Amino acid sequence: MNLLSKLFPISILLFLFACSTNGQNSESNMDLHELQKHIENMTYNEAISDTDDEKRVEKPEEEWKEVLSSGEFRILRKRGTEMPYINEYDGFYEDGVYVCRACGNPLFHSDSKYNSRTGWPSFYEPIRPGAVGEEVDNSFFMTRTETVCARCDSHIGHVFEDGPDPTGLRYCMNSQAMKFIPKDEVE
Repeated sequence: MNLLSKLFPISILLFLFACSTNGQNSESNMDLHELQKHIENMTYNEAISDTDDEKRVEKPEEEWKEVLSSGEFRILRKRGTEMPYINEYDGFYEDGVYVCRACGNPLFHSDSKYNSRTGWPSFYEPIRPGAVGEEVDNSFFMTRTETVCARCDSHIGHVFEDGPDPTGLRYCMNSQAMKFIPKDEVE
């Protein structure tokens, strides 16, 4: 019996095991239409208590395109940027939580929002460590740090090192990448 014939059954078992465990701690199998309904009806208490960084939402781009508006899809999934000063949350300062528009992951609390005078909603820190991921962005002939939702890898904006204390960071976000959940909303 050669080595290949010995390894073949083991490789089949490993493949089947990987397939059966794929999706644990994940919302990948959740229908995106249901997820969008959940986000629309999400309460402040749900958003504040959602700290499960192990959840993942992974769907084909075609499915995202079905549930997001064209502007949301362009920003969240195609790494676009909205116009400054004329977006929904730039001059918006109510108390609550900003969640990812694609998957509902809590991203920022209004306590960390400030007026950066850049035309985009800005925060000095995410709602918790691990809520926001970072990637290198070399577009437009410059190097920046892109911020993505840690749960679904959707583009939400960029982070810069010119923010206020205590972090010195400016998370410059796209309004269409987020949904605001007001604190006074009652379950």
